[in-house]
Amino acid sequence: MGLLTGLLYACLAAFGLGWYLNRWSGNFSLVLFILTVVTFFYWLAERFYFAPRRLAAVATFEQQDAARRDQLTRQGITRVDDNVAETRQALLLQPWWLDWTAGLFPVILVVFLLRSFLFEPFKIPSGSMMPTLLVGDLILVNKFHYGIRLPVVNKKIVENHDPERGDVMVFRFPKDPSIDYIKRVVGIPGDEVVFRNQQLLLNGQLVETKPSPPPGFYDEEARRYSPEFTEKLGNIEHGILINPQSTPFFGGQDGNQFPFRENCRYSADGVACKVPAGHYFMMGDNRDNSLDSRYWGFVPDENIVGKAFYVWMNFGDLKRIGAFR
Repeated sequence: MGLLTGLLYACLAAFGLGWYLNRWSGNFSLVLFILTVVTFFYWLAERFYFAPRRLAAVATFEQQDAARRDQLTRQGITRVDDNVAETRQALLLQPWWLDWTAGLFPVILVVFLLRSFLFEPFKIPSGSMMPTLLVGDLILVNKFHYGIRLPVVNKKIVENHDPERGDVMVFRFPKDPSIDYIKRVVGIPGDEVVFRNQQLLLNGQLVETKPSPPPGFYDEEARRYSPEFTEKLGNIEHGILINPQSTPFFGGQDGNQFPFRENCRYSADGVACKVPAGHYFMMGDNRDNSLDSRYWGFVPDENIVGKAFYVWMNFGDLKRIGAFR
């Protein structure tokens, strides 16, 4: 059992390290569910098999010790080495593989429930959401804001708020649901979203934007400044990066297919899409460097994971910690 438990933790460590280094995405919800089930069986085994065996061993030892003392007393020997407490403690001690499985089951269960129904951590892997979120930001996602969903299968069982324009949302990538994406909600069901000549229009109205003071946003990885603007979607004001002099958007003209592709019209200077029912149009805040709904289409409601709202850690810049919009 010790070897099996060691192998289990080695696999878990390899998964965690690979996830942090962006070697793979994996399905962490499934991994945590499996860990919960496995440690639960260890906990059952400990409670109903291993612990009773240890208690029985202690009882046997105490009976044998009492019998030995009675025999020595009859022989006139009254002083006996007393190591009963140490021996009893040794017999009751859990082996390490039980301590690190059955002993951790309550903690893993609480983490699983919190992560499945309340808050889930994510790591920002790319710069598509700059300047709002930077590479290396560790964020929290509100799992119940858009409704309560069953873990692993992500099926909604309780309704709550609907996504609103301007929300920063984590969702399962429609082309590969094993990968989690994060973008901003730009269009909700029924909206007509137009991105043309680097300008965003919603339902025929130009979205309000205003330039930020120069020199703009400094990209530490690229070591250069990028033009930054403040955009207002609904009631939410947030920063975006967009270069008015950059090459116009040409996505979608390569025959890329996705559900409701017929709702989108592509041209040399941009794209116009009518958002179907139960779907959302997502865009990154780094408009010139974001693979989003302009390229791969709409996000269905069943792919929603939750609403991102807080940076809880950035090991390279502790000043990043805090709420964002």
